[in-house]
Amino acid sequence: MQTKIVDKAYSFRIIPNKKQEDLINKNIGCARFVFNHFLAQSKDDKYLSYSKFAKQLPQLKKEYNWLREVDSISLQQSLKDLDKAFKRFFKSLGCFPKFKAKKNNRQSSYRTQYFKRSNGTESIEIKDDKIKLPKLGWLKYRKSRVVTGKIQNVTIRKSKAGKYYISVCVREEVEELPQIDKAIGIDLGLKDFLITSNGDRESNPRTLSKYENKIAKLNKKLAKKEQGSNNWYKVKYKLSKVHKKVSNIRKDFLHKLSTKLICENQTIVVESLKVKNMLKNSRLSKSISDVSWSKFVDYLTYKAEWYGRELIKIDTFFPSSQLCNECGYQNKEVKDLSIRQWECPECHLIHDRDINASKNILQQGLQLQLDSR
Repeated sequence: MQTKIVDKAYSFRIIPNKKQEDLINKNIGCARFVFNHFLAQSKDDKYLSYSKFAKQLPQLKKEYNWLREVDSISLQQSLKDLDKAFKRFFKSLGCFPKFKAKKNNRQSSYRTQYFKRSNGTESIEIKDDKIKLPKLGWLKYRKSRVVTGKIQNVTIRKSKAGKYYISVCVREEVEELPQIDKAIGIDLGLKDFLITSNGDRESNPRTLSKYENKIAKLNKKLAKKEQGSNNWYKVKYKLSKVHKKVSNIRKDFLHKLSTKLICENQTIVVESLKVKNMLKNSRLSKSISDVSWSKFVDYLTYKAEWYGRELIKIDTFFPSSQLCNECGYQNKEVKDLSIRQWECPECHLIHDRDINASKNILQQGLQLQLDSR
């Protein structure tokens, strides 16, 4: 069996002491300041490049002494993030870079690189349930699994709930799974999360709906508190904990299901769904967001690449529900979503809408696979 070198990330919660906590917050703030400073400079003048901005960093540290208190590599990484954002903009892959806001928790993070010093010591090390980071020293983390492979970089972030997490990016060898003669078509849905061409159904866990009342009550409580007060922060903390729980349950479900499908099938065929367009439907947008189809397909994509499987995506506009999987007759009336079963007027086969769609998805995928060879 072949092995591949892949990049993997391990996420853990870290438990810093008060001094380390203050330094992490300072590092996040400094990385944000550097990003915003050079973005403002790029708006006034013309964007230069990472190397030219990096040359200006020592002078900036002289102007603002507090920049010297934090990890210098994290400041360089912030510049690299800005450079990447501009390159995406110039290639029309993204919008013009925006200033990072202190209140935006998604931007409350910083990244630092692994390197080996001339005396042989390493900037990042892991021993038992502790991890060593530049400037922070050794800090505890909640070890849920063993980190394997060569460490490339780590990202430290602060959540809305005030907890701290670390994502350790490593490069390691992954062994491909043994090849098997199995192919499956998948039709993604809302009532059932997915329906396979084998006739199996995976029910939708509806994670958000289970905690919706709790979230609504906490939002109501939060609205009644004075913003910035101790009671306001207490309710906000409880609310963020519920959101984090919903996110963790959803991710766990998606990871387990995607791994199961990858292990059991050599070829997997799915539809390329345009989720952004589907979210415009106000009645279904919340349910569509909850099922996280895009994330599920992303998990299938990288796991298929790692383990030597083939994931085929068919066109969004392929009429999978309308076609008879037996004779190919197209019944345009099935565009009506209320029709869950229909009889083919040509071969008189009675179809379950979703199972028929998944069979057609499989057939189309195998045809595309054949045409590409």
